[in-house]
Amino acid sequence: MDNSEKFNMSVPVLFGLEAFASKELKRMGLENVRAEDGRVTFTGGWQDVYRTNIMLRTGERVMIKTAEFEAETFEELFEKTKAAEWERFLPPDCAFPVKGHSVKSQLASVRDCQAIIKKAVAARLGEKYGIEWLPEDGAEYAIRFTILKNRVTLMIDTSGEPLHKRGYRQYSNAAPLRETIAAAMVMLSYWKYEYPLLDPFCGSGTIPIEAAMFKRNKAPGLGRAFAADSFAQLDGESRRRAEEEARSLEKNVPLEIYASDIDRECVELTLENAKKAGVDGFIKAEVKNAAEAFIGKPYGTIMCNPPYGERMGEKRECEELYRAVGKSFSRFDGWSFYILTSNEDFEKLFGRRADKRRKIYNGMIKCNIYQYFGKKPPKPF
Repeated sequence: MDNSEKFNMSVPVLFGLEAFASKELKRMGLENVRAEDGRVTFTGGWQDVYRTNIMLRTGERVMIKTAEFEAETFEELFEKTKAAEWERFLPPDCAFPVKGHSVKSQLASVRDCQAIIKKAVAARLGEKYGIEWLPEDGAEYAIRFTILKNRVTLMIDTSGEPLHKRGYRQYSNAAPLRETIAAAMVMLSYWKYEYPLLDPFCGSGTIPIEAAMFKRNKAPGLGRAFAADSFAQLDGESRRRAEEEARSLEKNVPLEIYASDIDRECVELTLENAKKAGVDGFIKAEVKNAAEAFIGKPYGTIMCNPPYGERMGEKRECEELYRAVGKSFSRFDGWSFYILTSNEDFEKLFGRRADKRRKIYNGMIKCNIYQYFGKKPPKPF
């Protein structure tokens, strides 16, 4: 592995998470970090492929960006794809499936774009390696493309499974919150580990687990597989070094995290998933109605993702729930609340205007994180 080689990389993110991923990458010491709509770009090397895959909390994938250009015709797409330095990354025997999407572009046919990009890459590799036929029986280097308003971006996927799939949540409730969003909520909050955290809608435990992992700085990608594991440029030693670095950054801090849900199965899922994530010693879970959840301590943080109720009947039920929860949470006068929901009338139903709002997308659903700040605890003597 050439540790001095640098190239452009890209991390796709859910809309609203760009600033969080950007901050993470800067903390890793990476160069030329730039947030754009739906992605964060930076400059890195081969060792950074593992570092970012293992340590990023709010990114969906880590991609090597091979080319970016304008194309309005299939001929342009072919020639400009072929001009990229594919031999810099792809060995002669590699398999290179092509996937992607096209939005508001003259190159509207995704199937045709796939075929043309595949043909152009094969032509380039054949010329550079001096071979007429590519066996494609080696490691897989999946090529991904995005075409937005005729702007083409070509990338190589180093992650494989999306990074939000940490591995601890093999089973989940009916409407699981994506792990990257839960991590962003924790990063956004002013929660300090010296005070308790409560999630009264714990579902499969995503928020409590991500909170525990973040405060202890436990890397989310430790132990899981990545597409880069089979890349010729990387080896077991590269991964070992990245994992060693991640483990050296872990913090041994005490945590007091509470989780509850009206559904016993959700509580059992939370405890099971927390154990898989290695943070079960910091999370206490119980069956309880959210409106009755209460921790008899003067200061702390509530962080939750209550049901949205996208269908009409469910929406009315959720509105009643928000009213009940608003009354219940008024008992937590020294606590701060971070509540994620898509309901535009949430503040009215909750009975209190938020101190701050943060727009975020949970998949395709536009949501807000409503932030309510409690009284500051007294300074210790």
